[in-house]
Amino acid sequence: MRDFSSDHRWLSLNTATVRKQGDLVAIIEACAKHGIRAIDPWRDQVAAVGLDRAARAVREAGLELSGYCRGGMFTADGAHRSEARDDNRRAVDEAAALGASCIVLVVGGLPQYSRPGSAASKDIALARSQVHDGIAEMLDYAKQAKLPLAIEPLHPAYAADRACVNTTKQALDICDRLDPDRSGMLGVALDVYHIWWDPELMGQIARAGRDRLLAFHVCDWLVPTRDILNDRGMMGDGVIDIKSVREAVEAQRFAGYSEIEIFSNDWWGKPMDEVLRTCIARHRTVV
Repeated sequence: MRDFSSDHRWLSLNTATVRKQGDLVAIIEACAKHGIRAIDPWRDQVAAVGLDRAARAVREAGLELSGYCRGGMFTADGAHRSEARDDNRRAVDEAAALGASCIVLVVGGLPQYSRPGSAASKDIALARSQVHDGIAEMLDYAKQAKLPLAIEPLHPAYAADRACVNTTKQALDICDRLDPDRSGMLGVALDVYHIWWDPELMGQIARAGRDRLLAFHVCDWLVPTRDILNDRGMMGDGVIDIKSVREAVEAQRFAGYSEIEIFSNDWWGKPMDEVLRTCIARHRTVV
């Protein structure tokens, strides 16, 4: 396992971590100041400053993109299915313009939550079928841009509204069906916040292998958790054994960034420089 104690060259910042403290350009400038060499921006943050300006800021700061958040939300009724397809194609185009290494997919839950305006449904099996079909269609488009797609399994608490793919096994099953030759174009983004509890996790990481492991996200699970969405912990403040998960991922020869992604009302209330300094310190000691 790589030694992170002496520097933070393998730290990437998911820009949601400081989304309340400044726009994307300000975040990029702060990362450059702190020697953080990679980010994973969100589409709404890119849209707020403009794609061209965002791409220019990334280039001028010399940053890499460990991913692009997010594509997906595939589930929809018939009237909204083309909207989902077109939106995901735009995500591919944006990611290509920014030079992202992959697009993180949050696949969607029930259609009324994934694509507002869709007819309400309680059929989660149908939702999962739509996710499979939606990824297959997006994959064809993404291959033309040579942009890998990374399915992110989310904690089961999000099954209804954000993602009906909730385990690493479910995500890898989709990968094996749609990309049996392991082309490198379809894999998983593993976020410890969502998967740490899974008794099958270590075996599924081994199953994934290097060619399916496209992104690795870190934060911590607080006890108690006051808000399932916006009360993630800074690494070391919760109960996740982050080093053990990273060790398993790196045993498969994953050598990419450890991306810090913290949705937290507490951390959003602190100055950006303080958050980034803390991220760097915990990356060296906890991750």
